[in-house]
Amino acid sequence: MTDFIPARRHQELGPDFFDPVAPADFPQTILRHRDQRWAGRIGLDALSDDDWLRHFGRFEPLPGSLEQPLALRYHGHQFRTYNPDLGDGRGFLYAQCIDPADGRLLDFGTKGSGRTPWSRGGDGRLTLKGGVREVLATEMLEALGVYTSKSFSLVETGEALQRGDEPSPTRSAVLTRLSHSHIRIGTFQRLAFLEDEANLRRLVDYSIANYYPHLLGNADPAAALLGAVVERVALLGAQWIAGGFVHGVLNTDNINITGESFDYGPWRFLPVYDPDFTAAYFDETSLYSFGRQPDTLAWNLTRLAECLLPLSSIEALEPALNTIWPIFRDYLPRAFLRRLGLLPRDEEENSALVTAMFGFLTATKAPYEQFFFDWRGGAMSAERAARGTAAAFYTNDAFRPLANALEAFEPASDVNLDHPYFARDKPRTMLIEEMEAIWAPIAEHDDWSLFHKTLAEIAEMRAAYGIVP
Repeated sequence: MTDFIPARRHQELGPDFFDPVAPADFPQTILRHRDQRWAGRIGLDALSDDDWLRHFGRFEPLPGSLEQPLALRYHGHQFRTYNPDLGDGRGFLYAQCIDPADGRLLDFGTKGSGRTPWSRGGDGRLTLKGGVREVLATEMLEALGVYTSKSFSLVETGEALQRGDEPSPTRSAVLTRLSHSHIRIGTFQRLAFLEDEANLRRLVDYSIANYYPHLLGNADPAAALLGAVVERVALLGAQWIAGGFVHGVLNTDNINITGESFDYGPWRFLPVYDPDFTAAYFDETSLYSFGRQPDTLAWNLTRLAECLLPLSSIEALEPALNTIWPIFRDYLPRAFLRRLGLLPRDEEENSALVTAMFGFLTATKAPYEQFFFDWRGGAMSAERAARGTAAAFYTNDAFRPLANALEAFEPASDVNLDHPYFARDKPRTMLIEEMEAIWAPIAEHDDWSLFHKTLAEIAEMRAAYGIVP
């Protein structure tokens, strides 16, 4: 680990922000996934599998980083009902490091690592299926250009778990995610709830120093931080829409201050464009449906602004908060154009293209991901799209306005249509039935071949779209 740069900065916040905890003592540790690409970036790629399991299955401290895992404290709105009894109930902050490529702080956070003071009667465990789902979600989202946490490690742990929402007993696992922050809107909410202004100010200062250092010295750090978080979260919302992704549980404790998508439960990808498409079976009012995600993010950011009032003023915070919709409206067309490999034009033309695209997808119910695959490069892909499996959709009258709009846009330099991925008939997708098909041989025969084949296809897709970490 000569290239690994450890950090322990979260400890600087002090003991009011976390509880030191011990990891569970698992009966087994079987390595099921390691992100060797990101391990190489941060200097952990040379770890043997045995050493990997010591650190990411038994959670022996990484040299120079945290000496003991920290269960983080936070509150949050869950389906818009405030819950002051949250916190890391089946995970902890295991370690931190510095990314040598860009100097940013990175967190190793766990899921399924055992009980903590915030477990609320739960067993602190993660099902193996839940871990597999999170690996697939993060890999797919990264390939689609979404700013997401990375599923750094998945280790099967040899326990039989009882779960009401899937056949029991079911296999257990522990996941380690790599992300830029585990500080959530709910972290601020807890301090506001406790009227702890001193620690609230400490959290603002820490967040700026570690995640937004360009804001250091600002006369109103709270308002400046809010503006930066609003921008990042607005960009994330646009990326989700462009990727056809439904997170499923957009509670305030699932929105972090770096605008990074994380903590995947009942996620889904759209089969076809449908604003009402809902991921979670328990979301009975479709509060977190695909089309309502931007509104939900805005609502959550308003809760963050409320928390910062003791440190700033309505006059300073409101303008920062109100930037979410201009940023979202500006970035959404650019996110779609990036997916299509097209160069942006002026704001009016960009918006007109997106309007025509939504009109076509609404009228025809063409496969969502197939459309972006077929029309990568815009008009230059007309013959390729006409040979594809969705060709009949493009003869529909509803496609004409979109075809006309596409004619005005030039392909970007990284359109990359000569990549073998674009010679496929269909794009790599991750619809619910595909996810279940990947899990079935694991559950029935411990056959991981389709899982690994899928990850290889996603890696090809990521390379075709030119996505780098």
